[in-house]
Amino acid sequence: MWGWVRRIGGRVTGGPGAAGAGERGKRRPHNLFEAAAAYVSACAEDDQDRIDEAAGGVSPEALSFGVNELACRAVVTLARERDESPGAVARALLGLPAV
Repeated sequence: MWGWVRRIGGRVTGGPGAAGAGERGKRRPHNLFEAAAAYVSACAEDDQDRIDEAAGGVSPEALSFGVNELACRAVVTLARERDESPGAVARALLGLPAV
């Protein structure tokens, strides 16, 4: 009986026995950049469970900002590696014709 009381009390106070305590082993994004990296990689692998988990870790606005920052950094990095302009790399990645 006391175990049940502790679980109920933990849910109310957020202490031991709180809802989700069994999920401590699950990896949750700690900030918007971790969430963005997890979200983009999950999208690339078409893993809906990981997409939902990453999207649930931060606000939609923060996730959008993080994904935008990741995209910018990726395009700049690829442009340097390819010795091309960021615009040309972005268009190539999206399958758009060169300007």
